[in-house]
Amino acid sequence: MAKANRVNIGKQHPDSYKTLITLSTEATEGAAAAGLDPLLVELVKIRTSQINGCAFCLRMHTRDALKKGESTDRIAVLPAWEETSYFTKEERAALRLTESITNISAGHVNDEDYEAAASALTQEQISAVAWLSTVMNAFNRVAVTSRYAVGSH
Repeated sequence: MAKANRVNIGKQHPDSYKTLITLSTEATEGAAAAGLDPLLVELVKIRTSQINGCAFCLRMHTRDALKKGESTDRIAVLPAWEETSYFTKEERAALRLTESITNISAGHVNDEDYEAAASALTQEQISAVAWLSTVMNAFNRVAVTSRYAVGSH
């Protein structure tokens, strides 16, 4: 059976895609205003994309993180962040909340994960992480549904 050509939904509905980009900009600006480190913002985007299996977004945000000064060691161990001492209490709280939001179908954002975030992050930071995760999940779905091409360049 032949594979159907995928519609690039961002190009098919450019106004919707532009709105998503605007929302992403707002979420990133909100994270900065909340005092989240730009490297943590990229880690949230990378971790969300790892869970969702979005190669396009993984490549993009890994490159962005490296340009901003993130270490290859921290990116390499990100899927197993709980088993390392590479991440601060705040980063661990944000990553845990990110995973809970991204895996929402597995049982919603449970109280334990939320309370862990609340013990290390301000309300503004919790909201910023939630918005970053929400937007990144949306971008992952656009890229994965459209099968954005990823190859060596």
